[in-house]
Amino acid sequence: MSMKRPLTAADLERIHVVDDARLSSDGERYAFVQKSIQTDTNSYYSNIYTQYLTDDVPVQWTFGSYTNFSPRWSPDGSSLAFVSNRSGLNQIWVMSTSGGEPKQITSVQHGASNPVWSPDSQKLLFETEHATEEDLLSASEDSSSSAPSAVKIDRLRYKSDSRGFHYGRRSHIGLFRFDQEETSLLTNGSYDHHDPDWSPDSQFIVFTANRNSDEDISPVQDLYTLNVETKEISKLTDSSGMFTNASWSPDGSWIACTGHELEYKSATINQIWLINPLTKERKGMTLKWDVQIGDYMTGDIRTGHTSDKPVWSSDQEHIYFLASENGKVGLYQMDMHNEITAIHDEDNHVFSFSFHPKNEQFVLGISDPSNPGDFYSRRLEDKGRVRLTDVNAGFLKEVDLSLPETLSVRTSDHWDVHGWIMYPVNYEEGQAFPLILEIHGGPHAMYGHTFFHEFQLLAAEGYGVLFSNPRGSHGYGQAFADACRRDYGGKDFEDLLAILDHAVDSYEFIDRNRLGVTGGSYGGFMTNWMISHTNRFKAAVTQRSISNWLSFYGVSDIGFFFTDWEIGVPLHQDPEKLWHHSPLRYVKDIHTPLLIMHSENDYRCPMEQAEQLFINMKYLNKTVSFLRFPGANHELSRSGPPALRIERLNHMVDWFHHYIEK
Repeated sequence: MSMKRPLTAADLERIHVVDDARLSSDGERYAFVQKSIQTDTNSYYSNIYTQYLTDDVPVQWTFGSYTNFSPRWSPDGSSLAFVSNRSGLNQIWVMSTSGGEPKQITSVQHGASNPVWSPDSQKLLFETEHATEEDLLSASEDSSSSAPSAVKIDRLRYKSDSRGFHYGRRSHIGLFRFDQEETSLLTNGSYDHHDPDWSPDSQFIVFTANRNSDEDISPVQDLYTLNVETKEISKLTDSSGMFTNASWSPDGSWIACTGHELEYKSATINQIWLINPLTKERKGMTLKWDVQIGDYMTGDIRTGHTSDKPVWSSDQEHIYFLASENGKVGLYQMDMHNEITAIHDEDNHVFSFSFHPKNEQFVLGISDPSNPGDFYSRRLEDKGRVRLTDVNAGFLKEVDLSLPETLSVRTSDHWDVHGWIMYPVNYEEGQAFPLILEIHGGPHAMYGHTFFHEFQLLAAEGYGVLFSNPRGSHGYGQAFADACRRDYGGKDFEDLLAILDHAVDSYEFIDRNRLGVTGGSYGGFMTNWMISHTNRFKAAVTQRSISNWLSFYGVSDIGFFFTDWEIGVPLHQDPEKLWHHSPLRYVKDIHTPLLIMHSENDYRCPMEQAEQLFINMKYLNKTVSFLRFPGANHELSRSGPPALRIERLNHMVDWFHHYIEK
């Protein structure tokens, strides 16, 4: 018998999350971020650690209850830049690698992020929000005692779930010159500019933006170059798609990037592209490889993935990148003849990687269902890896975890649906246990071989957990990712029922009369859809869900284009089709006890989606309860206030216990 204890919702406070590994310029050590929860303030804090690859344990470089993140080594090895909120807003700080106190180098009004060193170590790029009429360097005024004023809205994209209301500000690229200790903006105008990278001669930058006159409506993202001295801008792409994560080759002759040409709208898988910055010639390097470039794993521990640009080898013969396939995220190598080789292709989740071209040395951040994540080193020519960190050793020694088993089912129309099942932690042969079906959001995301606290909690509470990648998920090729568009609640719904039937028929421990279902965002939509189209579940929990596509079109920060992309029509063309795919239309057919959980500041799936569902169910005397979470947005389950994340999990468990077990 195991001497370990069951995992609890409050164990979220004990999990340390590491991310953003960055090898130093000499390749001998790396820096990374470790984020934790501070319970007395109900907040997160993060610090920078470094570790020589020959050492057994890392060394902490920043301290305190601030958020310190985005460590970036200067190319000459003398300094480490990072972002910190220790002065209030996020600003860029720099510290000597030989020791001493860090120095704040930016004091911009709305904070700074994403530091990028120039190859000559004399300049540093950053991103900041800025409105045309504002002073870049002035301090924010304290308006806490002033009366609120009206907010004038002039554009479609006036809010976003991550930023809230934009207040006329745009994202711009700033520059700090160390020789003059001078801060300035490199970009201007009513456009958003992101993700800069330096040319090898430190004279130019490349960045992503949509600088077209219809940029509010058009979904494209182009690449541009900018001369740092003259500020002359040149457009590299032709507004035919979405191109990001640009990375200059060592000799400056090519720019590698990820992106696509919107052939399948939001379901289009990414490719690796090469662009000649002089001729603007563009070559798709992975067009024949039907795999999604980038990390598309979904979970509840990480708050968003750092941008992993394609990384060049020193001889420019190879490019390294992450890709998502079959429920795992691996590291791959591509040569200039489009041949792709797996460097790391195991049943786990590579969430971060750094590569030192001269030493041919990698540092990989890897998670799997038994570990929230640690760092490992490996040489390019080696097959094995060496563990560098063990940040959750104490926690993992205490708790009893359930490790998923893989399963798959062939649907009636001959599609293969991949999934996993977790046994309840208290499993005993011959006993029957309830099962919870989990449905991911997106829908173009991917469940897989990574640590998922919510799943482990349900298993600890005595439930089997079934999760899968139905049609629409990434990781199974372009046709599969596109297969749910214009058909929400159709074959995707059938896929979920098929894998549920397969699990119930294949695993004797599952009590087919005690089934529950839950999901968030698209998974919340599908939870609503399932209980309005089948009575198989004894209880359901819908989270940050969509219930009505008609109103979603106008209230969501992405509604006006996402609805068109996913359902297939804008509101004014065919409102009946939007209503056909709306779970609210079928509310009278819901007989499953439903818990609705939604965040007050959710601009992606706004609160009114939950309100409509609750009011209609309550009016019809259905069994329903409604939980509203203040101070949280669409990302509650991943990055919301820690106490609310724990409360959310406990309410979910209590609902399932009450209605499945009674």
